[in-house]
Amino acid sequence: MGAVADTPAAAVLLRLLQLAVFLVFGVAAVCPAAQASTVHHYHFLVKRVSVTRLCRQKSILTVNGQFPGPTIRARKGDVVVVNVHNHGDRNITIHWHGVDQPRNPWSDGPEYITQCPIQPGASFAYRFILSQEEGTLWWHAHTGFDRATVQGAIVIRPSRGTTFPFQFQKKPRVEELPPIILGEWWRDDDVNDLLEETKRTGRDVKPSDANTINGEPGDLFPCSERGTTVVAVERGKTYLLRLINAGLTNHMFFAVAGHRLTVVATDARYTKPFATDHVMVAPGQTVDALLDSDDRGAGGRCRYYMAARTFASDTTVPFNNSTATAVLEYTRTLRRRGTPRRRPPVFPVATLPAVNDIGAAAAYTTRLRSLASEEHPVDVPARVDERLVVTMAVNLLPCAANTTCSGPGGARLAASLNNASFVNPSAADVLRAYYYRRFRSARGVYEADFPDHPPSAFNFTDPGVRASGLVGAATERGTRVKVLEYGAAVEVVFQDTAVLGMVSHPMHLHGFSFYVVGRGLGNFDERRDPAGYNLADPPLHNTVAVPKAGWAAIRFRVNNPGVWFVHCHFDRHMVWGMDTVFIVKDGKAPDAKMMRPPWNMPQC
Repeated sequence: MGAVADTPAAAVLLRLLQLAVFLVFGVAAVCPAAQASTVHHYHFLVKRVSVTRLCRQKSILTVNGQFPGPTIRARKGDVVVVNVHNHGDRNITIHWHGVDQPRNPWSDGPEYITQCPIQPGASFAYRFILSQEEGTLWWHAHTGFDRATVQGAIVIRPSRGTTFPFQFQKKPRVEELPPIILGEWWRDDDVNDLLEETKRTGRDVKPSDANTINGEPGDLFPCSERGTTVVAVERGKTYLLRLINAGLTNHMFFAVAGHRLTVVATDARYTKPFATDHVMVAPGQTVDALLDSDDRGAGGRCRYYMAARTFASDTTVPFNNSTATAVLEYTRTLRRRGTPRRRPPVFPVATLPAVNDIGAAAAYTTRLRSLASEEHPVDVPARVDERLVVTMAVNLLPCAANTTCSGPGGARLAASLNNASFVNPSAADVLRAYYYRRFRSARGVYEADFPDHPPSAFNFTDPGVRASGLVGAATERGTRVKVLEYGAAVEVVFQDTAVLGMVSHPMHLHGFSFYVVGRGLGNFDERRDPAGYNLADPPLHNTVAVPKAGWAAIRFRVNNPGVWFVHCHFDRHMVWGMDTVFIVKDGKAPDAKMMRPPWNMPQC
């Protein structure tokens, strides 16, 4: 075989045979039921287009010329194949946020973690199965700050023969609204120029100039009325609203004037329904909510603002203090004699929390509970085999010799987990280095020594800890990963720290959904706090907003072999190093082993 493969024609034939084997057997290997699933094909053309926002035209990177990009629609159990063609001017990868990717990290997407990027002029086909997810997820670029404009929704309906669990509670059929994607906009700047500037100078990233709803700031901003998103509804119906926070730097409050929302799912996992005037959605998170189109309590005004406002848990640093709007508009309504045809929309003055309302954010988050029904049970590990306590911090690095830095005290801003500031590889990806470890060492790509606990114990949430001189802001750089045994039950406690200020960090884990079994303020106490965990119906997430000056505990079963990124979903924190990688070993059974790589993985 080796001699035959030496000829160019034979090499091409061999690659085609490998592709055929992957296409025929790959999906069945992920999930036996997948052979009867529908396969959905999408083509993503990454290219630049010119758009105008806030009275200024600029070039942005998009998929298929759309911002936000196209919506992927499928059912639970279906397979999705996305052919990405890079006609842009930058390397690109796409991440399918919240898709578990069972045994298939090759299609997960983070740059230099599970793949080398797709270079300009090249293509790559991502293939994934929607094995357990049901609800709303999203996709986005996982290179630089590209996800500011390279983003879109993933709508996953129940599998064939089933329906939404909340459908039975509603006599009229629930209708779906277009996905609502929250984001951010920089008026004069290319986001990747801002990234390069922060890398060069060591200072913070300039805040965005506006929040957006489906790519538009809304008519409260100049030059924005014509583009404002309008969502049409009919009186007397119930609608399913799918909400996504695709922003790079901001948690968001969201409310609809004159209407309450009934939350029914988060991160594509069903919750016990509850009514609320507002939701708080962290970067990376999604919310599914029901909206009853009955505005009689609001006086039948017919037009209502859907508003998204920054939730800034730390107002001592610069932030985007703006509110994006869309319009919920009733159709088929009788116009009273003598009234104008289009009244100004009503604003949710009383229900949209203030930008710094930590209490409103906490009150919403604490109400989230898994549905925990017979059809949608929970599987919370009652005991754990391993507990990691992981501190999150913004840090400083010394300025390199013969250079000038603009960070605090003339240093460079950095970030860390357990004081380990992650360095992304650049010549090879972690997954490939791990997969081929049988043939050559992974040394030089990563070190498997990520600490299970912070290197030193102190009063993590004491605002005066740095001024006391007992704790410095320095950190250590390196590509340090954590290796986990297949089948283990793991708990991770994320702990905020006051090293350079405290903030609510949105922590995202690739390859898994996890139960948020506990939250609290202050320092986590390993002896006392676990006694208060919710092990009956904790919410199931892929991204958790850790309370400012507090902690959040998550639990999950390590049943997905592969290489999985863990990072803060504030993109500047991720770039600064608030990341690590969980490497999950293969299990013993054939269906507990990582899949083989596709033959056409992008090369570095």
